Amino acid sequence: MFEWVANPAGWAALVTLSAMEIVLGIDNVVFISVLVSKLPSDQAERARRIGLLLALVFRVALLFALTAIMRMTEPVFTILGNGFSWRDIILIAGGIFLIGKATHEIHGEMEGPDESELRGAAPGAFTAAVAQITVIDLVFSVDSIVTAIGMAQDVSIMIIAVIIAMAVMYAASGPVSRFISHHPTTKMLALSFLILIGVSLVAEGGDIHIPRGYIYSAMAFAAAVEAINVVAGRRRRRRSEERGEA
Repeated sequence: MFEWVANPAGWAALVTLSAMEIVLGIDNVVFISVLVSKLPSDQAERARRIGLLLALVFRVALLFALTAIMRMTEPVFTILGNGFSWRDIILIAGGIFLIGKATHEIHGEMEGPDESELRGAAPGAFTAAVAQITVIDLVFSVDSIVTAIGMAQDVSIMIIAVIIAMAVMYAASGPVSRFISHHPTTKMLALSFLILIGVSLVAEGGDIHIPRGYIYSAMAFAAAVEAINVVAGRRRRRRSEERGEA
């Protein structure tokens, strides 16, 4: 199972696949960060840990079901000459879910909190957040594992790459969640990212491939602009405070 350890090609496959899994995990981190930002700090940390643990469990479980995963790429029905597999159906459903969830959150941000939010987090908010994280974890896991199957043949390489990616996601999710919580404008940007990701998932399910490089380049550019705005805002507040003290 670990014969690849003595083969440089095996290590190259591990590094490449780990990097790919980390990139694919960016979507998951953004979604979890947005969801937990509305929870109290203690619940947010617990939901974040549960969400990432579920993501790891789903990915490893799916890796041990390689035969079923490979069958998921075979068409189960055809519409207008275009075949749809179970993977396509899951990606389309997940994309629609992301678009709907992000749109709902944007509406809430623009219209203001409802009565339940003004009274504090609803009793079922934590359970609802974990349930939504579970659904989207499954969607992203299918996409991630199908990619892994296409890039490597050894199951042990895939499992190690997934564990490495999840460790990086866990380390990054805390700072990302806190940053989004402390800077409301970045939450709107993250929600826009989710709509973009949702559209790409629906397109992928419909056999329309949008290169991930385009999507992540747009996200990186928008994030850089927002980072400049955040730094500029801090400087304006600092100068305003200094003038007030003077």
